[in-house]
Amino acid sequence: MRNDNQRARVAVAAVFAVHGAVAGSMATRVPWLQDHLHLDPAALGIALFCPALGAFVAMPMSGRLVHRYGGRAATRVLLALWCVVLALPSQAPGFVWLCLILLGYGAAAGMCDVTMNAQGVIVERRLERSVMSGLHGMWSVGSLVGAAVGVIAAQAGVDARLHHAVVALVLLLTGLVTSRGLLDTRAEPGQQAPPRFAVPSRAILAIGIVGFCATFAEGASMNWAAVYAKDVTGAGPGLAAATYTTFTLAMAVTRLAGDLIVRRLGPVATVRAGGLLATLGGVVIATARVPVPAIVGFALFGLGVAVIVPLTFAAGGKATPVPSQGVAGVATITYLSGLMAPAVTGWVAHLTSLPVTFAVLSAIVLMTVLTAGVLRPAARGEVPSPAEADA
Repeated sequence: MRNDNQRARVAVAAVFAVHGAVAGSMATRVPWLQDHLHLDPAALGIALFCPALGAFVAMPMSGRLVHRYGGRAATRVLLALWCVVLALPSQAPGFVWLCLILLGYGAAAGMCDVTMNAQGVIVERRLERSVMSGLHGMWSVGSLVGAAVGVIAAQAGVDARLHHAVVALVLLLTGLVTSRGLLDTRAEPGQQAPPRFAVPSRAILAIGIVGFCATFAEGASMNWAAVYAKDVTGAGPGLAAATYTTFTLAMAVTRLAGDLIVRRLGPVATVRAGGLLATLGGVVIATARVPVPAIVGFALFGLGVAVIVPLTFAAGGKATPVPSQGVAGVATITYLSGLMAPAVTGWVAHLTSLPVTFAVLSAIVLMTVLTAGVLRPAARGEVPSPAEADA
Protein backbone atom coordinates (compact mmCIF):
# COMPACT_ATOMS: atom_id res chain seq x y z
CA MET A 1 0.00 0.00 0.00
CA ARG A 2 2.79 2.44 0.88
CA ASN A 3 4.47 1.80 -2.49
CA ASP A 4 1.16 2.55 -4.22
CA ASN A 5 0.87 5.82 -2.33
CA GLN A 6 4.43 6.85 -3.18
CA ARG A 7 3.80 5.94 -6.82
CA ALA A 8 0.64 8.03 -6.73
CA ARG A 9 2.57 10.97 -5.26
CA VAL A 10 5.07 10.83 -8.13
CA ALA A 11 2.22 10.58 -10.64
CA VAL A 12 0.39 13.59 -9.16
CA ALA A 13 3.63 15.60 -9.15
CA ALA A 14 4.10 14.78 -12.84
CA VAL A 15 0.53 15.86 -13.59
CA PHE A 16 1.15 19.19 -11.82
CA ALA A 17 4.35 19.68 -13.83
CA VAL A 18 2.63 18.94 -17.15
CA HIS A 19 -0.24 21.26 -16.21
CA GLY A 20 2.26 24.02 -15.45
CA ALA A 21 4.19 23.39 -18.66
CA VAL A 22 1.04 23.96 -20.73
CA ALA A 23 0.46 27.29 -18.98
CA GLY A 24 4.08 28.37 -19.42
CA SER A 25 4.08 27.38 -23.09
CA MET A 26 1.02 29.52 -23.77
CA ALA A 27 2.16 32.56 -21.78
CA THR A 28 5.35 33.08 -23.78
CA ARG A 29 3.59 33.18 -27.17
CA VAL A 30 0.89 35.71 -26.34
CA PRO A 31 2.83 38.44 -28.23
CA TRP A 32 2.81 36.17 -31.31
CA LEU A 33 -0.97 35.76 -31.03
CA GLN A 34 -1.40 39.52 -30.71
CA ASP A 35 0.71 40.23 -33.80
CA HIS A 36 -0.71 37.34 -35.84
CA LEU A 37 -4.34 38.37 -35.28
CA HIS A 38 -3.61 42.13 -35.20
CA LEU A 39 -5.20 42.59 -31.77
CA ASP A 40 -5.14 45.95 -30.03
CA PRO A 41 -4.54 46.01 -26.25
CA ALA A 42 -8.27 46.09 -25.47
CA ALA A 43 -9.02 43.06 -27.65
CA LEU A 44 -6.05 41.17 -26.22
CA GLY A 45 -7.25 41.94 -22.72
CA ILE A 46 -10.69 40.50 -23.49
CA ALA A 47 -9.12 37.38 -25.01
CA LEU A 48 -6.85 36.84 -22.00
CA PHE A 49 -9.85 37.21 -19.69
CA CYS A 50 -11.56 34.23 -21.36
CA PRO A 51 -9.41 31.38 -19.89
CA ALA A 52 -10.02 32.54 -16.33
CA LEU A 53 -13.73 33.00 -17.06
CA GLY A 54 -13.97 29.51 -18.57
CA ALA A 55 -12.21 28.02 -15.55
CA PHE A 56 -14.35 29.96 -13.07
CA VAL A 57 -17.57 28.70 -14.66
CA ALA A 58 -16.46 25.09 -15.17
CA MET A 59 -14.65 24.27 -11.91
CA PRO A 60 -17.76 23.79 -9.73
CA MET A 61 -18.79 20.98 -12.13
CA SER A 62 -15.64 18.97 -11.44
CA GLY A 63 -17.05 17.04 -8.49
CA ARG A 64 -19.74 15.54 -10.71
CA LEU A 65 -17.13 14.25 -13.17
CA VAL A 66 -15.07 12.67 -10.40
CA HIS A 67 -18.16 11.04 -8.92
CA ARG A 68 -19.18 9.53 -12.25
CA TYR A 69 -15.85 8.51 -13.75
CA GLY A 70 -13.44 8.32 -10.79
CA GLY A 71 -10.55 10.60 -9.88
CA ARG A 72 -7.89 8.97 -12.05
CA ALA A 73 -9.96 8.81 -15.24
CA ALA A 74 -11.29 12.36 -14.84
CA THR A 75 -7.81 13.79 -14.21
CA ARG A 76 -6.21 11.92 -17.12
CA VAL A 77 -8.91 12.93 -19.60
CA LEU A 78 -8.96 16.58 -18.51
CA LEU A 79 -5.16 16.83 -18.58
CA ALA A 80 -5.10 15.28 -22.06
CA LEU A 81 -7.82 17.66 -23.22
CA TRP A 82 -5.88 20.69 -21.97
CA CYS A 83 -2.69 19.52 -23.66
CA VAL A 84 -4.58 19.14 -26.95
CA VAL A 85 -6.28 22.53 -26.62
CA LEU A 86 -2.84 24.16 -26.27
CA ALA A 87 -2.42 23.71 -30.04
CA LEU A 88 -5.67 25.48 -30.94
CA PRO A 89 -5.36 29.21 -30.03
CA SER A 90 -2.57 29.75 -32.55
CA GLN A 91 -4.83 28.23 -35.22
CA ALA A 92 -7.67 30.68 -34.53
CA PRO A 93 -8.66 32.56 -37.72
CA GLY A 94 -9.88 35.62 -35.83
CA PHE A 95 -10.66 37.32 -32.54
CA VAL A 96 -14.05 35.66 -31.90
CA TRP A 97 -12.66 32.18 -32.54
CA LEU A 98 -9.71 32.92 -30.26
CA CYS A 99 -12.05 33.89 -27.42
CA LEU A 100 -14.18 30.77 -27.86
CA ILE A 101 -11.11 28.52 -27.90
CA LEU A 102 -9.67 30.22 -24.82
CA LEU A 103 -12.95 29.71 -22.96
CA GLY A 104 -12.64 25.96 -23.60
CA TYR A 105 -8.93 26.08 -22.79
CA GLY A 106 -9.70 27.67 -19.42
CA ALA A 107 -12.52 25.24 -18.66
CA ALA A 108 -10.25 22.23 -19.22
CA ALA A 109 -7.46 23.86 -17.20
CA GLY A 110 -9.71 24.73 -14.27
CA MET A 111 -11.44 21.35 -14.02
CA CYS A 112 -8.11 19.53 -14.27
CA ASP A 113 -6.77 21.88 -11.59
CA VAL A 114 -9.55 20.73 -9.26
CA THR A 115 -9.22 17.00 -9.94
CA MET A 116 -5.42 16.93 -9.64
CA ASN A 117 -5.55 18.90 -6.38
CA ALA A 118 -8.15 16.44 -5.10
CA GLN A 119 -5.75 13.62 -5.98
CA GLY A 120 -3.06 15.48 -4.04
CA VAL A 121 -5.33 15.77 -0.98
CA ILE A 122 -6.03 12.01 -1.04
CA VAL A 123 -2.31 11.18 -1.34
CA GLU A 124 -1.59 13.58 1.53
CA ARG A 125 -4.21 11.83 3.67
CA ARG A 126 -2.78 8.39 2.95
CA LEU A 127 0.83 9.41 3.53
CA GLU A 128 -0.22 11.35 6.64
CA ARG A 129 2.13 14.22 5.87
CA SER A 130 2.07 17.43 3.88
CA VAL A 131 2.76 17.14 0.14
CA MET A 132 0.59 19.89 -1.39
CA SER A 133 3.19 22.64 -1.31
CA GLY A 134 5.68 20.46 -3.17
CA LEU A 135 3.04 19.56 -5.75
CA HIS A 136 2.37 23.23 -6.41
CA GLY A 137 6.13 23.71 -6.58
CA MET A 138 6.23 21.12 -9.38
CA TRP A 139 3.59 23.18 -11.19
CA SER A 140 5.93 26.18 -10.96
CA VAL A 141 8.83 24.09 -12.25
CA GLY A 142 6.73 22.88 -15.18
CA SER A 143 5.64 26.44 -15.93
CA LEU A 144 9.24 27.69 -15.90
CA VAL A 145 10.35 24.84 -18.22
CA GLY A 146 7.45 25.48 -20.60
CA ALA A 147 8.21 29.20 -20.58
CA ALA A 148 11.92 28.58 -21.23
CA VAL A 149 11.13 26.44 -24.28
CA GLY A 150 8.72 29.14 -25.44
CA VAL A 151 11.37 31.85 -25.10
CA ILE A 152 13.82 29.78 -27.14
CA ALA A 153 11.19 29.17 -29.81
CA ALA A 154 10.25 32.84 -29.95
CA GLN A 155 13.88 33.96 -30.15
CA ALA A 156 14.47 31.46 -32.97
CA GLY A 157 11.45 32.78 -34.85
CA VAL A 158 9.57 29.47 -34.73
CA ASP A 159 5.94 29.82 -35.75
CA ALA A 160 3.73 29.41 -32.66
CA ARG A 161 1.49 27.00 -34.59
CA LEU A 162 4.38 24.60 -35.00
CA HIS A 163 5.77 25.24 -31.52
CA HIS A 164 2.46 24.60 -29.77
CA ALA A 165 1.59 21.58 -31.91
CA VAL A 166 4.88 19.87 -31.03
CA VAL A 167 4.74 20.82 -27.35
CA ALA A 168 1.09 19.72 -27.10
CA LEU A 169 1.97 16.29 -28.49
CA VAL A 170 4.98 15.87 -26.18
CA LEU A 171 3.03 16.95 -23.11
CA LEU A 172 0.03 14.80 -24.08
CA LEU A 173 2.19 11.67 -24.29
CA THR A 174 4.06 12.60 -21.11
CA GLY A 175 0.82 13.16 -19.23
CA LEU A 176 -0.77 9.92 -20.40
CA VAL A 177 2.27 7.88 -19.39
CA THR A 178 3.01 9.48 -16.03
CA SER A 179 -0.61 9.75 -14.88
CA ARG A 180 -1.17 6.00 -14.95
CA GLY A 181 0.00 5.86 -11.34
CA LEU A 182 -2.80 8.10 -10.05
CA LEU A 183 -5.11 6.64 -7.41
CA ASP A 184 -8.30 5.15 -8.83
CA THR A 185 -10.62 6.89 -6.39
CA ARG A 186 -14.31 6.18 -6.86
CA ALA A 187 -17.54 7.04 -5.10
CA GLU A 188 -18.76 4.65 -2.43
CA PRO A 189 -21.72 2.45 -3.44
CA GLY A 190 -24.93 4.37 -2.87
CA GLN A 191 -23.14 7.69 -2.35
CA GLN A 192 -25.25 10.59 -3.55
CA ALA A 193 -23.91 12.40 -6.59
CA PRO A 194 -22.80 15.99 -5.96
CA PRO A 195 -24.80 18.77 -7.64
CA ARG A 196 -23.87 19.64 -11.19
CA PHE A 197 -22.86 23.11 -10.01
CA ALA A 198 -21.65 23.01 -6.39
CA VAL A 199 -22.00 26.20 -4.32
CA PRO A 200 -19.25 26.54 -1.66
CA SER A 201 -20.37 25.88 1.93
CA ARG A 202 -19.75 28.29 4.81
CA ALA A 203 -16.64 26.32 5.89
CA ILE A 204 -15.25 26.40 2.37
CA LEU A 205 -15.97 30.13 2.10
CA ALA A 206 -13.97 30.74 5.28
CA ILE A 207 -11.01 28.76 3.92
CA GLY A 208 -11.46 30.45 0.55
CA ILE A 209 -11.05 33.90 2.10
CA VAL A 210 -7.49 32.99 3.09
CA GLY A 211 -6.80 31.78 -0.45
CA PHE A 212 -8.52 34.85 -1.91
CA CYS A 213 -6.16 37.22 -0.06
CA ALA A 214 -3.02 35.26 -1.00
CA THR A 215 -4.06 34.83 -4.65
CA PHE A 216 -4.92 38.51 -4.93
CA ALA A 217 -1.45 39.48 -3.71
CA GLU A 218 0.19 36.88 -5.94
CA GLY A 219 -1.75 37.90 -9.06
CA ALA A 220 -1.10 41.60 -8.50
CA SER A 221 2.62 41.01 -8.04
CA MET A 222 3.01 38.79 -11.08
CA ASN A 223 1.36 41.37 -13.32
CA TRP A 224 2.77 44.55 -11.78
CA ALA A 225 6.23 43.68 -10.41
CA ALA A 226 8.11 44.65 -13.57
CA VAL A 227 5.95 47.76 -14.05
CA TYR A 228 6.61 48.85 -10.46
CA ALA A 229 10.36 48.43 -10.90
CA LYS A 230 10.33 50.43 -14.13
CA ASP A 231 7.91 53.23 -13.25
CA VAL A 232 8.60 53.74 -9.53
CA THR A 233 12.27 52.81 -9.09
CA GLY A 234 13.53 53.76 -12.55
CA ALA A 235 14.84 50.27 -13.33
CA GLY A 236 15.87 49.45 -16.88
CA PRO A 237 14.33 46.57 -18.86
CA GLY A 238 16.80 44.02 -17.46
CA LEU A 239 16.26 44.89 -13.80
CA ALA A 240 12.50 45.18 -14.33
CA ALA A 241 12.42 41.66 -15.76
CA ALA A 242 14.66 40.48 -12.92
CA THR A 243 12.13 41.80 -10.41
CA TYR A 244 9.40 39.56 -11.84
CA THR A 245 11.79 36.62 -12.19
CA THR A 246 12.94 36.97 -8.57
CA PHE A 247 9.35 36.92 -7.35
CA THR A 248 8.52 33.83 -9.45
CA LEU A 249 11.65 31.91 -8.44
CA ALA A 250 11.11 32.74 -4.76
CA MET A 251 7.64 31.24 -4.99
CA ALA A 252 8.82 28.12 -6.82
CA VAL A 253 11.69 27.39 -4.43
CA THR A 254 9.55 28.00 -1.35
CA ARG A 255 6.79 25.71 -2.59
CA LEU A 256 9.27 22.92 -3.27
CA ALA A 257 10.60 23.23 0.29
CA GLY A 258 7.28 24.17 1.86
CA ASP A 259 6.19 20.69 2.94
CA LEU A 260 9.15 20.46 5.33
CA ILE A 261 8.04 23.70 6.96
CA VAL A 262 4.41 22.58 7.17
CA ARG A 263 5.39 19.26 8.77
CA ARG A 264 7.35 21.13 11.41
CA LEU A 265 5.03 24.04 12.15
CA GLY A 266 1.61 22.87 10.97
CA PRO A 267 -0.55 24.71 8.41
CA VAL A 268 -1.82 27.49 10.69
CA ALA A 269 1.59 28.62 11.95
CA THR A 270 3.03 28.29 8.44
CA VAL A 271 0.35 30.55 6.95
CA ARG A 272 0.79 33.09 9.74
CA ALA A 273 4.55 33.18 9.27
CA GLY A 274 4.17 33.44 5.51
CA GLY A 275 1.60 36.21 5.84
CA LEU A 276 3.86 38.23 8.13
CA LEU A 277 6.82 37.77 5.77
CA ALA A 278 4.72 38.84 2.78
CA THR A 279 3.43 41.86 4.70
CA LEU A 280 7.02 42.88 5.43
CA GLY A 281 7.84 42.44 1.75
CA GLY A 282 4.88 44.61 0.78
CA VAL A 283 6.05 47.40 3.11
CA VAL A 284 9.56 47.21 1.61
CA ILE A 285 8.07 47.42 -1.89
CA ALA A 286 5.81 50.37 -1.01
CA THR A 287 8.76 52.36 0.37
CA ALA A 288 11.29 51.39 -2.33
CA ARG A 289 12.37 54.11 -4.72
CA VAL A 290 15.45 52.38 -6.18
CA PRO A 291 15.57 48.93 -7.84
CA VAL A 292 17.43 46.76 -5.31
CA PRO A 293 15.06 47.25 -2.33
CA ALA A 294 12.11 46.64 -4.67
CA ILE A 295 13.64 43.36 -5.85
CA VAL A 296 14.23 42.34 -2.21
CA GLY A 297 10.65 43.29 -1.34
CA PHE A 298 9.18 41.20 -4.16
CA ALA A 299 11.40 38.26 -3.15
CA LEU A 300 10.01 38.48 0.41
CA PHE A 301 6.50 38.78 -1.02
CA GLY A 302 6.99 35.63 -3.07
CA LEU A 303 8.50 33.72 -0.14
CA GLY A 304 5.56 34.72 2.06
CA VAL A 305 2.58 33.93 -0.18
CA ALA A 306 4.02 30.81 -1.83
CA VAL A 307 2.66 28.10 0.46
CA ILE A 308 -0.62 29.75 1.47
CA VAL A 309 -2.66 28.79 -1.60
CA PRO A 310 -1.54 25.11 -1.60
CA LEU A 311 -2.51 24.89 2.07
CA THR A 312 -5.98 26.32 1.40
CA PHE A 313 -6.50 23.73 -1.35
CA ALA A 314 -5.44 21.00 1.08
CA ALA A 315 -7.72 22.36 3.80
CA GLY A 316 -10.64 22.62 1.40
CA GLY A 317 -10.17 19.03 0.26
CA LYS A 318 -10.13 17.82 3.86
CA ALA A 319 -13.17 19.89 4.87
CA THR A 320 -15.62 17.80 2.82
CA PRO A 321 -16.22 14.04 2.57
CA VAL A 322 -15.45 14.23 -1.17
CA PRO A 323 -12.14 16.11 -1.67
CA SER A 324 -12.96 17.31 -5.19
CA GLN A 325 -16.00 19.23 -3.89
CA GLY A 326 -13.98 21.14 -1.29
CA VAL A 327 -11.14 21.79 -3.71
CA ALA A 328 -13.61 23.03 -6.33
CA GLY A 329 -15.08 25.52 -3.87
CA VAL A 330 -11.70 26.93 -2.82
CA ALA A 331 -10.45 26.96 -6.42
CA THR A 332 -13.50 28.90 -7.58
CA ILE A 333 -12.88 31.57 -4.95
CA THR A 334 -9.15 31.83 -5.68
CA TYR A 335 -9.78 32.03 -9.44
CA LEU A 336 -12.21 34.86 -8.80
CA SER A 337 -9.42 36.60 -6.91
CA GLY A 338 -7.03 35.96 -9.79
CA LEU A 339 -9.57 37.48 -12.20
CA MET A 340 -9.90 40.63 -10.12
CA ALA A 341 -6.32 41.24 -8.97
CA PRO A 342 -4.60 42.65 -12.09
CA ALA A 343 -7.44 45.00 -13.00
CA VAL A 344 -8.19 46.21 -9.46
CA THR A 345 -4.49 46.84 -8.89
CA GLY A 346 -4.42 48.99 -12.01
CA TRP A 347 -7.52 50.94 -11.00
CA VAL A 348 -6.22 51.66 -7.50
CA ALA A 349 -2.83 52.67 -8.92
CA HIS A 350 -4.57 55.02 -11.35
CA LEU A 351 -6.55 56.67 -8.54
CA THR A 352 -3.60 56.84 -6.14
CA SER A 353 -0.15 55.47 -7.02
CA LEU A 354 1.65 52.14 -7.25
CA PRO A 355 3.36 52.56 -3.84
CA VAL A 356 -0.02 53.21 -2.22
CA THR A 357 -1.45 50.20 -4.06
CA PHE A 358 1.23 47.89 -2.66
CA ALA A 359 0.65 49.30 0.78
CA VAL A 360 -2.99 48.21 0.35
CA LEU A 361 -1.79 44.79 -0.83
CA SER A 362 0.26 44.52 2.36
CA ALA A 363 -2.94 45.01 4.34
CA ILE A 364 -4.73 42.39 2.23
CA VAL A 365 -2.02 39.79 2.72
CA LEU A 366 -1.97 40.58 6.45
CA MET A 367 -5.55 39.26 6.49
CA THR A 368 -4.13 35.75 5.97
CA VAL A 369 -2.44 36.05 9.37
CA LEU A 370 -5.70 37.02 11.04
CA THR A 371 -7.83 34.35 9.32
CA ALA A 372 -5.34 31.44 9.26
CA GLY A 373 -7.10 29.70 12.16
CA VAL A 374 -9.77 28.32 9.79
CA LEU A 375 -7.10 25.98 8.38
CA ARG A 376 -6.72 24.27 11.76
CA PRO A 377 -7.77 20.60 11.38
CA ALA A 378 -9.44 20.60 14.82
CA ALA A 379 -11.84 23.25 13.56
CA ARG A 380 -13.08 20.74 10.99
CA GLY A 381 -13.48 17.83 13.37
CA GLU A 382 -10.11 16.26 12.66
CA VAL A 383 -7.29 15.39 15.05
CA PRO A 384 -4.53 18.03 14.82
CA SER A 385 -0.87 17.18 14.80
CA PRO A 386 1.22 18.24 17.80
CA ALA A 387 2.64 21.10 15.81
CA GLU A 388 -0.83 22.28 14.84
CA ALA A 389 -2.05 22.02 18.41
CA ASP A 390 0.71 24.36 19.50
CA ALA A 391 0.12 26.83 16.65
